[in-house]
Amino acid sequence: MLRYTISLLFILCFCLGNSQSKSVNLQQKDTVLYKQKYGIRAGIDLSKLLITNLNDDYTGLEVVGDYRLTENLYLAAELGNEKRTKQEDLYNFTTSGSYIKLGVDYNTYENWLGMNNSIYIGGRYALSSFSQTLNNYQIYDTNRYWSPDDFVTGATSNEEFSGLNASWLEFVLGIKAELFANIYLGGSVRLGYLISDKPSDKFPNLWIPGFNRITDNSNFGLGYNYSLTYFLPLYKKAKKKKEKASVNQ
Repeated sequence: MLRYTISLLFILCFCLGNSQSKSVNLQQKDTVLYKQKYGIRAGIDLSKLLITNLNDDYTGLEVVGDYRLTENLYLAAELGNEKRTKQEDLYNFTTSGSYIKLGVDYNTYENWLGMNNSIYIGGRYALSSFSQTLNNYQIYDTNRYWSPDDFVTGATSNEEFSGLNASWLEFVLGIKAELFANIYLGGSVRLGYLISDKPSDKFPNLWIPGFNRITDNSNFGLGYNYSLTYFLPLYKKAKKKKEKASVNQ
């Protein structure tokens, strides 16, 4: 899925550049007073809806949003719920829970007048609360006398472990491009660093909602999202911007 994420980011970069290819009439003025739109942008993560429809072992929904504080700084948040069943070598388990991510995004892209596209970097602090159900497992045994074709079945009844939680920090790199008036298509890649992990006494946390898979001897995790959002303008703030006079008249 990572290669699809990278491909989407390239497409969004093209859309962003294309959306600003419109001619702007720059007149010979020392300064011009114009107003920028400030408000809330909210929507959903398209990737989780797509995976839910294509994968019977996964269901998920994520709501995304941001609020513009200054010209380039945004408060940002994601709220989601995920449920996933995984088959490992010796066990089958289901993880289900919710998560919230709070942080800021900084737009590094310089827009033309009236545009609100962004290429941004950001950070999140994330919390997840979830439960795990051990559906079945097998016992690893080098002696295959009793079960020559497979490992011995340990249990087939479900055992649930609840009250689990985790927290992590997340570095975000993403892009948002305006497709139509106030409608934005976005994509981002996310590098997470696990800072706390509360597993059960009997079964480790192998997958965390919002963080994804936990790997051995590493606190890092990689994620992504594709967002479709709607921008709701709440007010406008005036700003003075110097413009260069046109060379060719």
